[in-house]
Amino acid sequence: MHRFMLVVALAAAALALPACNTGEFRSNGDIAVLTDFMAGSFSSAKQAEKDPENFRDIRLEMARIWPDRADGVWLYVEQAVATSLDHPYRQRVYRLTANADGTLRSDVYTLPEPALRFAGAWREPARLADLTPQQLDLKDGCAITLTWHPCSSLFTGTTTGTGCESTLQGAAYATSEASISAYGMITWDRGFDRAGNQVWGSTAGGYVFVKQGVDR
Repeated sequence: MHRFMLVVALAAAALALPACNTGEFRSNGDIAVLTDFMAGSFSSAKQAEKDPENFRDIRLEMARIWPDRADGVWLYVEQAVATSLDHPYRQRVYRLTANADGTLRSDVYTLPEPALRFAGAWREPARLADLTPQQLDLKDGCAITLTWHPCSSLFTGTTTGTGCESTLQGAAYATSEASISAYGMITWDRGFDRAGNQVWGSTAGGYVFVKQGVDR
């Protein structure tokens, strides 16, 4: 099965198995697994080829930074259109931590401006060595809470409520959903106005990012 189809199948499996016995949750081990799943290069080229009207060829890069820190796992994240890789339209830092209830949390931070000076830092994470968490801005309300589904080897999660502020294209708040596996991830980011009407983001479902360099 092609990796593209496998990612979709894994997401469907997780949704179809709400009563799956999750067993004992080992937060430290699962953070390591989540980190391994998230770090790497991803592409939505296959999805864009199949459905060019609704999806673009986007490249997603994630690289671990500050590995010696003990306050979670930190990742530098960059997204760019395939035709403009040197000008990413989104640059973020994620911090992964464990919650007391056994779920995981991915907090979202923005970089100090001009953020484009960090473009391509995923190739050389050492370029961010002089950056500190104190220089980042936490996006309050935008954290994703992730749950591990051992029956399908998949993490799924969403933001909570309407607390993730967004002003893009007249939005009042944004929501994010994610399904993450060893083969890739599905992410669905959307913006809504105060009346709850969607004003930006895909209306045809989430973007399917296939992880590059993973055996089928």
